[in-house]
Amino acid sequence: MSKASTENAAPPTWRDWISLAILSVGLGIIVLDGTIVGVALPTIITDLELDLTQAQWVNSLYAVLLAALLLSTGKIADSWGRKRAFLLGLSVFVVGSVMAGLSASSGTLISARAVQAVGAALIMPSTLSTVNAVFRGKYRAAAFGVWGAVISGAAAVGPLAGGALTQWASWHWIFWVNVPVGVIIAIGAILTVRETRSPKTLPGIDVDGAQLSAIAFGTLVFAVIEAPDLGWWSPKAPLQVFAWTWPDSAPVSPVPVALAISALGFALFIRWEQHRKRRHRSALLDLGLFNYSTFSWGNITAGAVAIGEFAIIFILPLYLINALDLSVMSAGLVLAAMAVGAFFSGAAARHVAACFGAPGTVLIGLGLEVVGVLIMVALMGPNASGWIIALPLTLYGLGLGFASAQLTGTVLSEIPVNSSGQASATQSTVRQVGSALGTAVSGSVFSMALGLTLPKTLEAAGIMGSGADGIAEATRQSAGSAIAGLRAQGGHSPFGEQTSVVVQALSDGMTDAARYSLLAATVFLALGFIGALQVRRAANEGEAA
Repeated sequence: MSKASTENAAPPTWRDWISLAILSVGLGIIVLDGTIVGVALPTIITDLELDLTQAQWVNSLYAVLLAALLLSTGKIADSWGRKRAFLLGLSVFVVGSVMAGLSASSGTLISARAVQAVGAALIMPSTLSTVNAVFRGKYRAAAFGVWGAVISGAAAVGPLAGGALTQWASWHWIFWVNVPVGVIIAIGAILTVRETRSPKTLPGIDVDGAQLSAIAFGTLVFAVIEAPDLGWWSPKAPLQVFAWTWPDSAPVSPVPVALAISALGFALFIRWEQHRKRRHRSALLDLGLFNYSTFSWGNITAGAVAIGEFAIIFILPLYLINALDLSVMSAGLVLAAMAVGAFFSGAAARHVAACFGAPGTVLIGLGLEVVGVLIMVALMGPNASGWIIALPLTLYGLGLGFASAQLTGTVLSEIPVNSSGQASATQSTVRQVGSALGTAVSGSVFSMALGLTLPKTLEAAGIMGSGADGIAEATRQSAGSAIAGLRAQGGHSPFGEQTSVVVQALSDGMTDAARYSLLAATVFLALGFIGALQVRRAANEGEAA
């Protein structure tokens, strides 16, 4: 669509603006559900007796399945109708929330998260592509400004909501709350949201592409999450899949095999999509979208932002609750500092973009994110005040709001309306892969770092022998929850009068491991900054042309 035609686009009606609010809140609860679990996770770990790998899957399976399904559901929404897909997805999501609320074991909770992910996969691309199709021209920036503020705010406020519900009710209520909210959103969508779809009618359904993309994304995240326990190369433990076992006596760990399958899956997926395009058949992904420089570089930036955000949301609650001994609610309040920053900057991003342009605003946001995380790492300590951590977290939230509010509109700015479903689904997929990798990478770095730091800090405190080895491994496996158990036992623990010394040593080691995890996240944010520089260059070249 030409610039002139977009500038002359018909103004949205009041019903369209209400539908924007409905769709934003609808996607907001999906984003919220990806972050609300974090602060409740230590309580869930204790209640359901999860190990660190299971805890990562509670967080990551949601994002893994979203990533695996989004390209398929984006195509479904384009052809079947985006409003229909939204309402169906909302129904499935609510059913998954009920299942999660009733969960009494790790298996049922992880299964419920999978059902939620299927519903979320239908909601995400249908909402974003609807906004992209309805709001054009000068109204588009305002619409995506509102969109970005709601989404970044929902992601950041999740920990506060999770803390409040967990402490004052129970962790089950972080899922139950979705039921009445989902019903209200569904009624609002039925009354206000327009039905839109893509007019393209290429024959066929790309089943093979859907399977290849699911295999590629799923095996990638599986490898990163399971590597600390299964071994990056040599097997450290057996892998049990139903009745089949990969033994720890095998010549190689399943992790490099999974990575090889992932790489092969991505290569075959790209070749298959090119083949379907040549045959004029319906394809899951239009690779031609990546000819738009703002789209390709913008997706790299979006993925990096998601990795950084979800790494922080996964690691910080564990550090705040287990190492600093904060209550669940106090940890939620500290993490709410991110929401405060995101709300302010998300609302102000449109005005900042008027001065520096949308790509420039993304750059400012990513710069603030990097600085905020580095300051936070410098201030972290085993006896630090939670409010000291909240200060740089607010700065990080400001950056998150600026980057998120303007990045979506920038990435889709050159994409034709008829391709908006695939384009928005692709961007959502990249974000979900980023969020899954954020949890996976930070969790893996955290696990490996705990294996190094805990023995060192225990030895420095004079705690050695089999007892030290045992409590170090228990702390690593429980993501730090074993520290809370020792605090509760006090002098009655197996360490007797030395319990307080052991607790302090474990807190020291956990703090160091959390620092390493956040520094790993910063590397990805820096890559996102480089991507944002390329987005700005491409946008400037497009304007000059």
